[in-house]
Amino acid sequence: MAIQFKINEHVAVITLDGQLPGNTLSVSDLMHLRKTLSACQDDEQVRVIVLTGVGERAFCCGVTPREVLRTSPGGIAGALKSRDTEAEEGGHARLPDLTDLEIWKPIIAAINGACLGAGLELALQCDLRIGVAHASFGLPQVREATICAAGGVQHLLRVIPAAHAMKVLLTGEPISAQEAARIGLVSDLVAGEHLMPMALDLAERIAANGPLAVQSIKRLALHSAHLNPRDFATQAHLHWGLLRDSQDQAESRLANVEQRPPRYTGN
Repeated sequence: MAIQFKINEHVAVITLDGQLPGNTLSVSDLMHLRKTLSACQDDEQVRVIVLTGVGERAFCCGVTPREVLRTSPGGIAGALKSRDTEAEEGGHARLPDLTDLEIWKPIIAAINGACLGAGLELALQCDLRIGVAHASFGLPQVREATICAAGGVQHLLRVIPAAHAMKVLLTGEPISAQEAARIGLVSDLVAGEHLMPMALDLAERIAANGPLAVQSIKRLALHSAHLNPRDFATQAHLHWGLLRDSQDQAESRLANVEQRPPRYTGN
C-alpha cells in the first residue's frame, strides 16, 4: 500500500511508500493521500499529522512517470471538472494541491531523503519541515519545459526569501539539505535515525496544547498574512472571542487554579 497510516495517541503518521527509486506516487496514491488527510481533519482523536517517506532515499520525487504520460483531457476541459473526475480521466496536476481540503491541523513534514517536484510541493504545504542531512530539495519542472502545477511557485515564495526562491525555481536545480536549512526551507537537520523521534516529539508537544487554539493559529496564519495590521488584528480578536467560550479555555483556567496539567478535549 503506497499510503501507510497509523495513529499513536493524538498524532497521525502518514508514510508515503511509492515506487522506487524516487518514492513517486500514482494518481490513485495521491487520491488516497487526500482522503487520508481529510479523514485526519475530521477525526477528533488526531491533533497533529506527521508526513514522511519510507526508507532513507526519498521523501517523494513527484508523480510516477507513467502517470505523466497518460492521456488526459484538454487543460480547460479538465480544470472545469472536479479533481476526482479529472484524475479518473488521466489529469493529475491538481491532486498535490491540498488547499481545497482545508486541513487546519498542523502537518509536520519529516523529510527522509530526496524531496523533488510534486514531493516538494507537498512538503511546502506542511506547517513545519525537518529533514535528514542527506536530503535534497528542488522544483525541476522548468527543466522539463513546464511549471509547478500545484502552487509550488507561490508556496516557495511564502516560505523562503524571494531571491532564494527564484533561484530554485528558475534554474530547476536541486539544493542540499544544508542550503535548505540556511535559507529557512527546513528548521532542523538530523541524522536519519533521529528524524522520526524528533518529528514525533515535536508533534506531541503541539498536541499537548489546546487543539482548537492550534487550529485557529494555523487558519489565521494562512488566511490573514496578506491583510493590513488593522484587519488581521480584527480576525485574531474574532478567533480569540470564539476560543474564550470553549470548554478547553475553562479547563485551562481550572487547571491553572488547581496547579495541574490541563486535560484538553478539543471542545
